[in-house]
Parts: sequence; structure tokens; C-alpha cells
Amino acid sequence: MEEKKVFEASAEAKGKAKQLRLFAFLAWFIAIAGEVYAILELLSNETMIWLIVAIVVILILAITGSTLWKKANRLDPASEKNKFKFFVQNQLGAIMAALAFLPLVILIFTNKDLDKKTKGIVGSIGVVALLIAGISGADFNPPSVEKYTEEINAQTETVKDLNFDNDNVYWTEHGNKYHIFEDCQHIRNRDIVNNGTVKESWEDKGISELCKTCENNAKRKKENTLLDNLDELPGLDEPTGD
Repeated sequence: MEEKKVFEASAEAKGKAKQLRLFAFLAWFIAIAGEVYAILELLSNETMIWLIVAIVVILILAITGSTLWKKANRLDPASEKNKFKFFVQNQLGAIMAALAFLPLVILIFTNKDLDKKTKGIVGSIGVVALLIAGISGADFNPPSVEKYTEEINAQTETVKDLNFDNDNVYWTEHGNKYHIFEDCQHIRNRDIVNNGTVKESWEDKGISELCKTCENNAKRKKENTLLDNLDELPGLDEPTGD
């Protein structure tokens, strides 16, 4: 029985994930700094427009941080074995969104120096921004080592079935699919084409999808090979007696 393949992010993937996480934290830090500035300097009727601008900027930074963080998690996912770490790592975008907006929204509605009109307009915008940032920051289908392991083994079997029991695929530096054929039209003229197993394509670049062109060509090649083998069987062309 073939040993089960277990996903493990490559050093390159981990390095890229670390870089993405640093940029995500930078975006979140600036967002929270903007929130602090808005609380200290902009909570007044005279600065309503600038307060709205600050909320929009904070929203953009929060979403940017969450997007980068999710990309990092797909390169270097957490394991489901540690439930707390798994939850925090995958839902940190929603947590940071709450930190970036919730104190500001609360202070907008409780500030006695703001009139009802300003509270209604700016408060509503703040709540909407909080919801948008929270939803975009949450990961409703978080990656994990276990999920990747399961998918890698399933896809390996698919590739081997299509490719005559051969776990060998090709992928490029910036591509998002792996290929069964090195001369596939989508990678034929690329300067650098990597070669390895399905598992290695996942670990190296986070590539997790088979090229549809290669899949269809492999199916046709396999069908033609089976037909050729049937034609070569002895006795198939001999006439049968009555």
C-alpha cells in the first residue's frame, strides 16, 4: 500500500508567507493608528467629512491586510490539531477589523459633543465599514495541513489515473495550475518550467489545480491507447464461425 503524502510547505513558500504576514500587520497597524487619530482629533461636528475619509482609509487598509493574510495562510496553513491556533490564524482578519473599527464606532455613538445628524451619518458609515471589514477578514473555508493533505492525495490519484500511473506534473513561476504535459500550450514558451509531483507543486507554489487542457488531452490519449491495445489483441479481427 502506497504511503500517504502529507503536506508540508516549502522553505520558499514559508518565506513568502512570512513576508505577506509582515505586510498584513503593517497595513493593520496603520489602520489602527488611523483609528486612534480619528478618535483623538476628528470626533467633532466640524470634522465630519474628514472622519468619513478616515473610516474609508481604515477600511481599505483593513481589507488589504486581510487579503495578504489569507494569501499567506494558503501558502503556509495551520494544522487543525491545535484548535485555538487554527482559529486565530484563520480568523485574524476579522479580529483585526473589530479592533480597527469597534472602539471608533462605540465612541461615535456615545460622544456627547456630536449632534444626532453627525452620529447618524458617520455612525452608520462606521457600522457598514465594520461589517465589510469583518466579513472580508473572516475565512469561511480556511486552509489547513489536513485539508491540503487530503486534496493532494486525491489529486495525485487523479493525475496517476490520467497519466498511466505517473505522478509527474509541470508548473511555472507565476502560474496557478499544474500541467501533465510539458508541451501544453499554456506553458510551452515559458523560460522556466518546474517539474515534480503534485505534492511538490502544492508545497512549492501553492498550485492546487490541474490544467483543463492537459486533463482533456490526457483523457483522449488514454482512450486512444486503450483502443490501440484492443486492436492489437489476437483473434479480434478473425471471423467467427456459425
